[in-house]
Amino acid sequence: MQYQKLNNGVMMPMLGYGTFQIPPLQTEKCILHALESGYRLIDSAAAYLNEKEIGKALQKSQIPRKELFITTKVWVQDAGYEKTMKAFQTSLENLGLDYIDLYLIHQPYGDYYGSYRAMEELYMKGKIRALGVCNFSLERFVDLYMNCSIKPMINQIEYHPFFQQKKAHYLFEQYQCITQAWGPLNEGQRHIFENPILLKIAKKHHKTVAQIVLRWQIQQGIIAIPKTIHQERMIENMDIWDFQLDQDDFIEMNKLNLGHSEIIDYQCYSTAKNLNKFKIHENSTKEIHI
Repeated sequence: MQYQKLNNGVMMPMLGYGTFQIPPLQTEKCILHALESGYRLIDSAAAYLNEKEIGKALQKSQIPRKELFITTKVWVQDAGYEKTMKAFQTSLENLGLDYIDLYLIHQPYGDYYGSYRAMEELYMKGKIRALGVCNFSLERFVDLYMNCSIKPMINQIEYHPFFQQKKAHYLFEQYQCITQAWGPLNEGQRHIFENPILLKIAKKHHKTVAQIVLRWQIQQGIIAIPKTIHQERMIENMDIWDFQLDQDDFIEMNKLNLGHSEIIDYQCYSTAKNLNKFKIHENSTKEIHI
């Protein structure tokens, strides 16, 4: 495993296990398989509705707490200082933990300034080891950065070969903030695993397409959290530390960039509308990209 040093000195694994869209009934088993496969960074969120199952798996694993790096997120419905404090305690209890390694604002909507103030307080009390945001556009990120005391350490955004947010990644680097990629394999869309360019590079290195894409992100200094419910693919995704992509590989992969997302459009008003309407405390089962 390789690690990224956050701007407060905390070391974070560069490859983790994503839990979005894993049904609660499968979550415990999947987490145990991921831990058996070597993952120590587990990415969760209140809005994924599976924190309790993750907590049960962590307890069953008996892996020392200090070896784990657990992320969770506060949802739009809990934006604001008081609501975030309550939401954090709920997540802490659901996960069965005494502290969270990384706490993130899940979406750039609602009173996220109030949420961030709560997170700063939790950080100062030692309840979270690191804090940051998700899906913050460049101008929102800089505005938050300029108006907070403890600077964001992570911005988790969509990042994969078909949506290479290099400008954002470069900007975050200038502000000592690490880019983390959600959907690093494009959620399997656009026939990514059959893409001719990626297949050619995979054949060259005797690796799979998934391994090539994850290695491409790691070499850019980006933390990736691929999700799969199949243990053999968990093991495959972890097997990326014994090779390097070269400049020619990067040039070829640059050709894949569409310059926009095909998963979710954060520049569209309906995205803000739909995410604000998604209420996790009513146990909604509506499918939504978050």
